Amino acid sequence: MSDRPENDRPENDRPSVLFVCVHNAGRSQMAAGLLMALAGDRVDVLSAGSQPTDRVNPVAVRAMAELGIDIAGSQPKVLTPDAVLASDVVVTMGCGDECPFFPGKRYEDWVLDDPAGQGVEAVRPIRDEIRRRVEVLLDNLVGSETERSGEW
Repeated sequence: MSDRPENDRPENDRPSVLFVCVHNAGRSQMAAGLLMALAGDRVDVLSAGSQPTDRVNPVAVRAMAELGIDIAGSQPKVLTPDAVLASDVVVTMGCGDECPFFPGKRYEDWVLDDPAGQGVEAVRPIRDEIRRRVEVLLDNLVGSETERSGEW
């Protein structure tokens, strides 16, 4: 992706969103899975963590599977300045000052509970709030033609 401002993008160039949390195992993985499911090929989706773990949280995997979204094959990745530079929107979820800041990038900080160590009953409301925010973000990026499948 180029360094052009978001409003100077050719029509065939998709916006890119990077979701960042500390471990890249729960919140950011659920957000990425939801945006990929809702946006299809209209948005490029990345996720990363400032201190990634070795695997995605199995409770987050289970909560997403309830929506028909499989994030089990996802692998946590380390946050790099290149990932931030390649993104039009950077959504942080509790990574604090560890996320690189570049002037001209659009940043959103989503304050959400960490699903680490929680049961699926506690993770469902976190997942549902992430879904609500992802839908708003997607509508903002590509318009209100968001297609929803299944019961969600």
